[in-house]
Amino acid sequence: METGQKITEQTTNIDELSSHILSIQVSLNGLSFCMLESDSNTIIYFRSESFQKKLNPQELLERLDVIINEDSELSKSIQSVKVIYANELSVLVPNSLFNEEHLADYLKFNTRILQTDFLAFDAIPSNDSMCVYVPYVNINNYLYEKFGAFNYMHASSILIETILNLEKNAEEQKMYVHIGIKYFEIVVVDNNSLILYNTFEFKTKEDFIYYILFTAEQLQLNPETIQLALLGHISEADELFEIAFKYIRHVQLIEPTIKFEIDPSISKEISNLFILLNSF
Repeated sequence: METGQKITEQTTNIDELSSHILSIQVSLNGLSFCMLESDSNTIIYFRSESFQKKLNPQELLERLDVIINEDSELSKSIQSVKVIYANELSVLVPNSLFNEEHLADYLKFNTRILQTDFLAFDAIPSNDSMCVYVPYVNINNYLYEKFGAFNYMHASSILIETILNLEKNAEEQKMYVHIGIKYFEIVVVDNNSLILYNTFEFKTKEDFIYYILFTAEQLQLNPETIQLALLGHISEADELFEIAFKYIRHVQLIEPTIKFEIDPSISKEISNLFILLNSF
């Protein structure tokens, strides 16, 4: 998958002889870190932290700095770093309409952007589209100082590409709901084509099911027949699963297809990080 931007000037923090590959998922609601040892194809490190309240970019930077400086695992030699931005500041643009000189024009219709915001984009080959988004420049600058060269992209690019690959041979309509920390994303596919992508913040289970049913109504999807796939931070014991099952007939949980071995010391919570695990 192509990245929106690559910071290419090298520093000594990156060690091309190392076999450690680090992915960092960044949002205003939390931070997650995952390290793959590529020689053994094993996840050797995982850390995830949810914030009690939504931070602003400066507060996020301060918390990131504390974690990186206090955690010895993050000071090891690293071959490469990928940063994944999970925020609502994104929009999909068909390749046929995309022009790199008009990034702000695409975003301004569905999100508030500032004149000083830096804009980036990812290619989503399976959808013949671009994801245009706003990364946090202060986070990029900090990580550049810490690690040197790294790639970064938007979480929705990974999510959409992964789901379309899962649906490659499918012919039925399906709604995927990826649950994050205090937000969720809806991806609707039909015959391996993307019909809709949207993201919603929520506080209660009632908010959660309202947005799902509203989206279904807008797309004329019948709750009695639509296939609903839930993934991310959710289990069958979760109240979100229970309320979804109450209003929609066909509900299933999707576990990430883990392509790696996982060190026994790693928390089982890692299975909730669908996007992070599909970032390698």
